[in-house]
Amino acid sequence: RWSPCCAPHPAGAFLIPYTLMAVFGGVPLFYMELALGQFHRTGAIPIWKRICPIFKGIGFAICIIGLYVSFYYNTIIAWALYYFYSSFSGTLPWASCDNPWNTPDCTNYFGKSNVTWTNFSRSPAEEFYTRKVLEIQKSGGLYDVGGIRWQLLLCLFLIFTIVYFSLWKGVKTSGKVVWVTATLPYVVLLILLIRGATLPGAWRGVVFYLRPDWGKLLSTAV
Repeated sequence: RWSPCCAPHPAGAFLIPYTLMAVFGGVPLFYMELALGQFHRTGAIPIWKRICPIFKGIGFAICIIGLYVSFYYNTIIAWALYYFYSSFSGTLPWASCDNPWNTPDCTNYFGKSNVTWTNFSRSPAEEFYTRKVLEIQKSGGLYDVGGIRWQLLLCLFLIFTIVYFSLWKGVKTSGKVVWVTATLPYVVLLILLIRGATLPGAWRGVVFYLRPDWGKLLSTAV
């Protein structure tokens, strides 16, 4: 969520409302939930029932929101798993326009020859995502979403299976899984940071990213 929010609003100005909302809104609510859970030692539904019986609906709402969020993020992880599987090939399928799913509008911006980029041009990576992974060309809109992509369905099933076996014995299994899930992202992010910082023109992007535009603070979009 961070990059899409900062892209149209340089972080120098975006950080101010973000920090204020985090300090006065997000962090207090987070610690309130931690304190209530540690004090009552119960789940989301019983804890609000103890505070006030009519507040039991808050616990149900928290569980429903958590269920919706799990659908959302597990779908993204399923896409990542599909990309991981697709990367085991001699040539990455999203690196060229020579694939069956590519259209005449596909243009390899990073090719060795000169290219003409128009408003209708699409990169190989974009067409791989939209036409191969999602197959949106087979969808006629909201009322005709097309068939089920069995590859993505299989990836989603594997992700939910991993989540289940990570939690099925409670703290005994989740405590061991945390050793990987809590440390691996930082290792990967550190590698990506080093790689990104050594690319040509990387620091020009950092300077643009941190340069404040105080006029953006008056915009409601921030």
